[in-house]
Amino acid sequence: MSQEKYIGMDVHQATISAAVMDVHGKLLMECLLETKASTIVEFIQGLQGSLSLTFEEGTSAAWLHDLLQPYVSQLVVCDARKAALLKDGNKSDRIDARKLAELLRTNQLKPVYHGEHGIRSLKELGRSYLTITKDVTRVMNRIKALYRSWAIPCNGTTVYAPRHRGEWLAKIMEPGVRVRAKHLYQQLDHLQPLRLEARRELLRESHKHAAVKLLRQIPSIGPIRAALLVALLQTPHRFRTKRQLWAYSGFAVETHDSGEYRYVRGKVQRNRERITVRGLNDNHNKDLKNLFKSAAISASTRPGPLRDFYMARLESGMRPTMARLTLARKIASITLTMWKKGASFDPKQLQRQAA
Repeated sequence: MSQEKYIGMDVHQATISAAVMDVHGKLLMECLLETKASTIVEFIQGLQGSLSLTFEEGTSAAWLHDLLQPYVSQLVVCDARKAALLKDGNKSDRIDARKLAELLRTNQLKPVYHGEHGIRSLKELGRSYLTITKDVTRVMNRIKALYRSWAIPCNGTTVYAPRHRGEWLAKIMEPGVRVRAKHLYQQLDHLQPLRLEARRELLRESHKHAAVKLLRQIPSIGPIRAALLVALLQTPHRFRTKRQLWAYSGFAVETHDSGEYRYVRGKVQRNRERITVRGLNDNHNKDLKNLFKSAAISASTRPGPLRDFYMARLESGMRPTMARLTLARKIASITLTMWKKGASFDPKQLQRQAA
């Protein structure tokens, strides 16, 4: 029977350091490869046996995943932040490749999801729309920051309107600052049409996916949010439970305890005055968290079953921030359930136990 081999790759823009181990952890081979498709494929094809391969999530991860998946029996794109061994001891490209191979052999890697090729176009268009939207927001914030730095009040949105530009620029007495403001306005004028075009392309592509139409039934999930949900999540079957989706969306509660036990008269007792720190998990998809948060804020202000759910939490004594978090979790749970089962939105789901 062919021997199993575990391959660790430390990937860089120009070169890849590769290390190959056997099932017992013996180092069989080390080499330096050019980051070039034909060279990498030739190296993999030259190895015999059942091949398992890993490399870290990064700029080239999606390209390498699609390139090498047909040639190996197992491919793991790993989250380097959750691999403690990579941070321990000496560090170099060769050492990192060895560590990756060892972690793969001992099944200690946390995989990063790469899949669903039919969603690739929607995923890229969603990423384009989100990136341009962030650029527009950044420029708008800089415009207001410029006026505020010179003690010029600029509440509202008229400061961005082309027809009011003259009067706003006239409020700036310093010539250099006025030129800077003009440059920011030029950036905004170029980005806003680009954002509209990215929005149209995203919506056009989203019409090809039945899940988008299904998720639009959820109140506060409009065409853009539904398209972005499918683009960001790709498939609901990545998540076995709603709590896994909460963790991916940044809604999982983390608890950190210290000094949990003490000795009293020679016996171990639980300390009543425990030092407990609670908060939401930091390692999450920030775009997805913003999407569910904005949906919850929108739903809490518009009449409908989601607002009724939110108001019921407030009436029970829950703080508004926690009520919005609970509502965001509930929207995420409903999204997962509907998408997995292909079911329509049912307001009765909100009458069940709170998220």
